[in-house]
This record gives sequence, structure tokens and C-alpha cells, in this order.
Amino acid sequence: MPAIETDALTKDFRVGFWRRRPYRALDALTLSVDEGEVFGFLGPNGAGKSTTLKLLMQLIYPTSGAARILGKPVGDLAVKQRIGFLAENPYYYDYLTAEEVLSYFARLFGYRGPDVRARVSRVLDEVGIAEQRRLKLRQLSKGLLQRVGLAQALINDPELVFLDEPMSGLDPLGRRQVRDLILQLRQRGCTIFFSSHILSDAESLCSRVGIMAQGRLVASGRVSDILAFELKGWELVVANLADDVVTRLGGRVSSATRLAEGRFMLNLPAASEPERLIGELRATGAELVSLHPIRETLEDYFVQQVASATPRTL
Repeated sequence: MPAIETDALTKDFRVGFWRRRPYRALDALTLSVDEGEVFGFLGPNGAGKSTTLKLLMQLIYPTSGAARILGKPVGDLAVKQRIGFLAENPYYYDYLTAEEVLSYFARLFGYRGPDVRARVSRVLDEVGIAEQRRLKLRQLSKGLLQRVGLAQALINDPELVFLDEPMSGLDPLGRRQVRDLILQLRQRGCTIFFSSHILSDAESLCSRVGIMAQGRLVASGRVSDILAFELKGWELVVANLADDVVTRLGGRVSSATRLAEGRFMLNLPAASEPERLIGELRATGAELVSLHPIRETLEDYFVQQVASATPRTL
């Protein structure tokens, strides 16, 4: 049974002041997300990602179409007990502490007494909040507030978690902790549906992705199927390489970029034999620093799909 299903889900807004006109934010979205997978929902600003999440959470209502969560229609109260949600810009009463906010949400889910305290302590540890848990929220940075939001989304041990831009405002350490947390949730069998602009995170975390542009789903599938992963070339970095040796390479390299004195980045054609060239360079006294294949990335594919999307119409 799919964890999430949408069938031609559509949302129109009325925009303008004097002469209000319809604006289609989401155009007939049909999508299925399997249980236990991490699904990345990608797209630029205004693509319809947040609109989709708000429709699934029933914060707004569709113009047409339907959606189901965990086999039940959107809005089913029993299902809401089994899901977690982090909004893109979460806002809480800033005179409360992280512990007080999470205790409030735990009690909303029906937990009482020692269970509340145990859950609050555990999820704050999971998202990396230590002594800051007793500070008022107005004293926390945006990144720490984002972690409080993540903790709130996990307080009920949900089967399905919706995360709208979960990496927003986090430093590199915070992003790594969130990635590790998402992987831990997947290992526990939790389904994660998250929107993101950070394509490298989606590429490393997701089993499948959907790409939105102009309110439409323009591509969906497994990352391994969407990306051609065809070899486009090689990136070779060497040290102690003499300038005259670089000059003699000629057409054997696509480009040569000086990084520092004696240190060059060489781009090689896909059909070249990097091992043979490395042996020749070593014979001149050069040292290998790194060798990486150059392949198409999710970001390349994302840009292609967004650029080819037709303007939205009603």
C-alpha cells in the first residue's frame, strides 16, 4: 500500500487587487510514494512544493483532485496521529523553551507524565540540541529553531514524516546530523517525504525523487533511473608537475588549470586512459593527488527539466 497517493491534485488561487485572476499553483499532480522510502520533492521557488505539502496537511484545500495518506483520505484523524510535519518556516511561542514546546506537542498526542519527559529528552538528543533546550526560543538561532521543528515532527514516533526544506538555516554539521537522522528513520521503516533545494542532499538520501516546475511534476523515478550516469570525462589533480610537461600534453587533455605552483587540475576526455597518463606523469616526477570520474548529476538533470518546462496555464 502506498504511503502517499495523489490523483490529479490541483490548486488555484485568486491573485491581484482590482481585477482578481486565477493562478494555478499546482496542476494535476499524480504521485505515489511507497512505504519505507525516502522521497525527495525537488523544484525551484514557486514550483508548487509547499502548496502540495499544505494540501496534504489540510492547511489549504484543493480546487480539484484527491489525495490519500497511509491508505486513508487526507484529513482522517487517526492518520494524523501517525504522521509528523515540519513546515518550511516553523513558528512557535518564543517565550517558551524547547522542552516546553515539545512537552506541549507530546501532550497533544495524548502522552502523559514520565513518558512526556522521556520523549522530549530523546528527540532533543536526536536532533543535536544540548544545553540550549532550556533557553527561550527567542534566544535561539535560525538553525537551532529548525532543529526544534524537527524534534516536534518526531515527538510521536511517526510512521510518515513530511519535511518542508528540513536543511534550511543549518550549518554543515547540522545538515550532516539531519541527514543521519533521516537515514536512521528509514532504517526504522519510517517513510520520509521532503522538499529541498539542496540537490546533493536529495541525491545522497533519496531512493526516488520527483521534480516540480511551473506547478507540474516534470519527472519522477529512482535516482539511478533518472540520472544517465554516463561518463563525461575525468578530473585529474597532480602536484609537482612542470609547466613544459603540461604543454606537451596537448590534445590529450581537454583543459589544464593551474591551482598552485606545480599543481594542476587536468580534465581528460571520457575515452582517455587515465591510468596510462598517470604513469607517464609519475615518470616525470609528478605526484597523483586525486582522480575523479565526471558524471551527470541530479543538479544537471534538474536544470534541464526546469528549463524545458512550459509556462503554467489554467
